[in-house]
Amino acid sequence: MDESISRRSFMRRGSLAAAIGAGAMMGGRVHGANERIRVAVIGTANRGGQLIDAIVPHEDAEIVALCDVHGEALKRWKEEYPDAAFYGDYRKILERDDVDAVVVATPDHWHALITIQACDAGKDVYVEKPLSLTVYEGRRMIEAARRNDRIVQVGLQRRASKMYAELADMVRGGAIGKVTVAHCYRVSNMFSSGIGKSQPSEPPDDLDWDMFLGPQAFRPYQDNITPYKFRWWKSYSSQVGNWGVHYFDLIRWLLDEQSPLAVSAHGGRYAVDDDRTIPDTMQATFELPSGCLLVFGQYEASGNTPFPRPAEIELRGTQGTLYARGSRFEIVPERGGQFQSNEPRMEPVEKMINDGDVTVGLMRDFFDCVKSRNTPISDVEQGHYSTCFAHLANIAMDMRAYLQWDAEKERFTNNDAANNLLHYEYRTPWKLG
Repeated sequence: MDESISRRSFMRRGSLAAAIGAGAMMGGRVHGANERIRVAVIGTANRGGQLIDAIVPHEDAEIVALCDVHGEALKRWKEEYPDAAFYGDYRKILERDDVDAVVVATPDHWHALITIQACDAGKDVYVEKPLSLTVYEGRRMIEAARRNDRIVQVGLQRRASKMYAELADMVRGGAIGKVTVAHCYRVSNMFSSGIGKSQPSEPPDDLDWDMFLGPQAFRPYQDNITPYKFRWWKSYSSQVGNWGVHYFDLIRWLLDEQSPLAVSAHGGRYAVDDDRTIPDTMQATFELPSGCLLVFGQYEASGNTPFPRPAEIELRGTQGTLYARGSRFEIVPERGGQFQSNEPRMEPVEKMINDGDVTVGLMRDFFDCVKSRNTPISDVEQGHYSTCFAHLANIAMDMRAYLQWDAEKERFTNNDAANNLLHYEYRTPWKLG
């Protein structure tokens, strides 16, 4: 037996226990074989493979088709799913009547087209974050889900966390006082060569390069774009979208916020010598309606943690500061400063909550909602609001400007040029519908 397959089988048996626990948390149940949801996975490398592993523990779901533009990405799955159908063009999957739901794990610039077309074809959708590549795409995805009465779950897996659900209740209930600053970061020291430098070349024989590019402008193939390094090319993704969206979503949830009032950003390619088209160092600051600053830092030329404690987010309240990460959080009491009493303003708090595999939990919620038609916990509209933070940060970075945002109209109010970056012109023949 292949060692890697054996190991995955072992991991999946472990994930089953976590899935049952997550299902119980969200009111799920184990369904009979006659109720199985037939799933197609579009994009099967890296995150797509992880989502396949998150599907397997659910006995009420079966994978019937897989699609990828790169033959190499499909090769491993042909051994594990010999009865499934395999495609290089996702549109063939959407034509099938025996597919109930699709999982979209493609590069970001494909999310909108596939999701909208899947909804129009009557499929429910689990789409990876970031929801879209542009603000305009995200709004069109919401419209497609609503007009077709489709379930669209966005892969912000922390929404399935019991710990963060408890923290949302605590923070909204005033446990740490008035929150005035929230911090989150993506750090990774990629100095000096980053994703490297490559020259244009012929694509591999088993890669449909034109299909990879899709709606984006044609450009020659380079081997430091795909399969994963597309995340450092702004035509296909960004690190604010890749990592920041997770944290924006958490902070929005905990603070009960929807959209920012304004954003500014600073940074550039300061140290890493590679072909990237995004900064290696960047910081974006958002002003939130409740009277709070949200600061995201992307530091890819230094990797030491910016937090004094292990955390992925920091919320600074008037009574205490919250540090949270994974299955653990800590609240450090505040003490009065100038002209105030130096006594602790609350008792310290430390807690661990084992959520299991939250990706498995989010997938469980998706399958439950496919059956119940209830709104999923990471619904497309919530995913859109969180993803918009990333888009606004990238636009502010490009414009080198302080931008004021009208969340209802989804337009900038003080910079017409910035509004031109809310979408881009698709390459023929691709259209949003």
